[in-house]
Amino acid sequence: MEAIEPHLKQLRSKLDSVPQLSSVEELTGVPKEFLFLAASTLALLSVLLGVGVGSLCSLIGFAYPTLASFRAIETKQKGDDTQWLIYWTVYAFFSVLETFVDYVLYFVPFYYAFKLAFLVWMMLPQTRGAEFLYNSFLRQVLKSNESRIDSAIGRAGRSASGIAGEAAGAAAEVAAAGVVAGTQALAGAKKD
Repeated sequence: MEAIEPHLKQLRSKLDSVPQLSSVEELTGVPKEFLFLAASTLALLSVLLGVGVGSLCSLIGFAYPTLASFRAIETKQKGDDTQWLIYWTVYAFFSVLETFVDYVLYFVPFYYAFKLAFLVWMMLPQTRGAEFLYNSFLRQVLKSNESRIDSAIGRAGRSASGIAGEAAGAAAEVAAAGVVAGTQALAGAKKD
């Protein structure tokens, strides 16, 4: 215990800047460094064992980038806006790709641990991983397929519009049939 005591003191001094941990420490009576270590251990085990890690990846992939995007929008600088637009473009690309290969990824050991590390690498301003991926290959893929993507989106929109129109027509027919049946039932009830 004596060997780790200096490390615990150093950790405690860093955690002193988080007022929420001090509140939890007061409520529980457990030192904040132990609370932090327990939460970190649980998070690590969750990632390694795959328990709830899909939700954790979604939370991490959305929470900080959303806040950072909001802050970027609110500043006058345009460089940070571009950084987060690139992040969301790369994130969307990999999310769509993941949808098609999800059944294979299920069998990859520690997939979510790798995904979590990938998301952090993509979003950190220090690494600018999303910008690297965008400039390395995604930009060229999107530029060379832009007309095909636009065409596919147009067809999907027309198809969805047609389906919505058919559904509305079917709903109107069902409603009309219900009104007719209700009217007939009321007329029959009045005769009795």
